[in-house]
Amino acid sequence: MTPAAAPGPDAPEQPPAARTALDRTKLLAARFRAASDRPYLAAALYALAVVESADVPTMGVDRHWRCYVSPDFVAATPVPELAGVWVHEVAHLLRDHHGRADRLPAAEQRDRDRVNVAQDCEINDDLLADGLRLPAGRMEPKLFGLPEGQLFETYLPLLPPEVRCPDCGSGATGRPAPWELPSGTGPARLGDVEAQALRRQTADAMRAHQRSRGSLPAGWQRWAEEILEPTVDWRRALSGAVREAAAWAAGAVDYTYRRPSRRTPALRGVVLPSLRRPLPRVAVVIDTSGSMGDGELAAALGEVTGVLREVGVRGNRVTVLACDADVHAVSRVTATEQITLGGGGGTDMRVGIDAAMAAPERPGIVIVLTDGLTPWPDELPGCRLVAALIGQDAPAPPSWVETVRIPLET
Repeated sequence: MTPAAAPGPDAPEQPPAARTALDRTKLLAARFRAASDRPYLAAALYALAVVESADVPTMGVDRHWRCYVSPDFVAATPVPELAGVWVHEVAHLLRDHHGRADRLPAAEQRDRDRVNVAQDCEINDDLLADGLRLPAGRMEPKLFGLPEGQLFETYLPLLPPEVRCPDCGSGATGRPAPWELPSGTGPARLGDVEAQALRRQTADAMRAHQRSRGSLPAGWQRWAEEILEPTVDWRRALSGAVREAAAWAAGAVDYTYRRPSRRTPALRGVVLPSLRRPLPRVAVVIDTSGSMGDGELAAALGEVTGVLREVGVRGNRVTVLACDADVHAVSRVTATEQITLGGGGGTDMRVGIDAAMAAPERPGIVIVLTDGLTPWPDELPGCRLVAALIGQDAPAPPSWVETVRIPLET
C-alpha cells in the first residue's frame, strides 16, 4: 500500500474535530431526579456549581463544591445513572473526604488512586443498597473481597497497590486534579464554614426524613448521627494536646555561646550569645495496674510516641515510667517495642509523676496514661501535665490537668 502524500503548503487546513456540546438539559434533569428521589440531599446537590470540562473523564468535584462535567460522559450516560453519579460526587463533599484525606500519613496522601478507590468503596456500597444506578466499572468493596459498610480509612490499607479509577478531584482526594480551575477563578466557591453548615442542614433533613418516612440508608444514617452528635476522635485530640504541650514547653528560650550571635563580628572582639529554643524533655507515666487493658495502653502509647517523633522529640529526651502504686521500671526509649510493662497492683500515679520530676533532667511535659482510678497531685507539678484517660467511665482528674478521653475498643 502506498502511503498517503503529505499535504502541500497550499493545501487547505482541515477543520478541527467537532466537540460534543454539553447537554445541560439532560445533566440538570438528572440532578432534579436525584434531588426528587432523595429530598434530604437536595440542598447539597443544588449547592454544586457546574463547570463544563472536556478534560475530566466523567464527573468530579473540587473541594470548593464545583462539579466538573464531561460533555461526552453526559451524552453517553442515561439519566438514571447520571442521577446516581450526582449523588456519588456530592457524597464525597458531604462526607468531608478531602478533609479526612488531608489527615492521612503523607505516603498514603500521595497514593491518590488508592485513596480515591477506597473513598468510592465507602460511598458506592451505600448507594447501590439504596437502589441507585451507577455506571459500569464502579468501585465497590466486593470487587476486592472486602466487607461493606466501612469507612475509606479502613479500606485503604486493604486495597491492592495497582488499583486505579477515574479521578474524582480534590473534593475527594484533597489534591487538585489537572482539570480543576485555578484558585480564585470560575464560579462562586463554597467556603469551609458554609460547607459545614450545609452538612449540618443535610443531616437535619435526613433525621426529619427518617422520622416522617422511617427509611434511610444505613451509611447516611451513621453519617447524620456523627454530624449531629459528633464523636471526638481521641487520636486527634491526644495528638493536639501533645503537640500543644510540646510547643508550649519549647517556647522558653535561653542564651548559648555555642553559636555566637550574628552581631558579634560588628563588636570587634566582644562575643555575644545567641538565643536557642531547646526541644522539651518528656516523661510518659504508664498505669500498669490490673484494671488497665494492654490493647488500649498500646494504642495510646503508640499515638503519644508517634506524635513526639513527628515534632522532633525522640531518643534520650523521652523517658517512660511504668508504675502502679510504685514505680516498677524507668527506661529511655526510641520505640514502643522497647518498653516492658510491669506492675499490676494498686494505682497511684503521683508516684510516677514525682519520680519523673525528681530526675536530674526535669521534663517539660508529663503525659499520664491511666484509667483515672488514682489520686492526683494537689497542684501542678511545675510542668505541662496531660492525662490520657482510658475508658468511658474514667473519673476526671483536677480541672488544671489537660485531659483526653480514650474509649475502650469494642
